[in-house]
Amino acid sequence: MAWEEWEQLKTDAAARRSTQMQINHVAPEGGGTFGDLKVKNADLEKIGKEAHSLFEHLGREGKVSLASSDSAASNLKQQGFDLAAGLQHVSNRWEKQLGSLLDACAQISNHLHRTQSIHGGDEDYIRRTMSSIDTLDQGFDERVGKAGKPNPAYYGKPSEKKDD
Repeated sequence: MAWEEWEQLKTDAAARRSTQMQINHVAPEGGGTFGDLKVKNADLEKIGKEAHSLFEHLGREGKVSLASSDSAASNLKQQGFDLAAGLQHVSNRWEKQLGSLLDACAQISNHLHRTQSIHGGDEDYIRRTMSSIDTLDQGFDERVGKAGKPNPAYYGKPSEKKDD
């Protein structure tokens, strides 16, 4: 493929891209590109704590409300009110919905906690691997030592010989 043809194909592709619809974002000012998504552990920790706090609060308050409704429904039924069945139905639905909401809060909290642990481990692994690669690169890099001489990154610094 000739160089001119390649340049023409790139120009055509860029022209087609600029006319496409872009959803869920606005082009950055200055025409740059978007960077990587960065989330700090502190942000994840705050969200996880809020989800856990919501879980605890809903657990306490929601169950108190549920017990009150069940008690009221039972009391109305004993007194012969038809409203008791309706109130019991609402209480049952509330219990089901409360359970679903509590499960969702627990999953969010647990997932964010696990995500922090996993990504922290990944970061440590990448850091260790990269530092090992740097050390290995030094062993193959002529710039570390003079050509034809042992590489000090691998062999260490030459020891000074003492004459007997």
